[in-house]
Amino acid sequence: MTELQYPIGPFTVVPEAKPAQIAAWIDEIASLPSRMRAAVAALPPGGLDRPYRPGGWTARQVVHHTADSHINSYVRFRWALTEDNPVIKAYEEHLWAELPDAKSADVEISLRLLDSLHERWVILLRSLTPEQLGRLFLHPESGTRDLVTTIQLYAWHGNHHVAHLGLIR
Repeated sequence: MTELQYPIGPFTVVPEAKPAQIAAWIDEIASLPSRMRAAVAALPPGGLDRPYRPGGWTARQVVHHTADSHINSYVRFRWALTEDNPVIKAYEEHLWAELPDAKSADVEISLRLLDSLHERWVILLRSLTPEQLGRLFLHPESGTRDLVTTIQLYAWHGNHHVAHLGLIR
């Protein structure tokens, strides 16, 4: 079951990431919308409403969750860049995934949202200085996190959910 839940493995932090690695993670974030769109296009008939594992979300919920999660992350970056050590708002992602829009809306809505969001987010990410990459925010559940670690996390997060869609194929 762990292979189905974490098809690319769990997230692990790369300490003291080099600029080339940070740039590669940002490139992964930049390419996520097109990779997610391709993964959705490759689903079999009826695949959008199939879970990627027993008890897991459907492909439709995964796509909408990815948009929800990445919107939250984008806002967290902006808070961390404009406030000193802000306490960010956590959200109940498993409950968001049960809301009617996440369970039934056309995935094209979230795919378009990811296109625009990532276009803007990547402009911000590529502009960050080493000092800005070290800026912090406080997540009420997981503690203090810097922006370079958050870039790593969201590169992984996108890859993680694209892999989930691949499991449905």
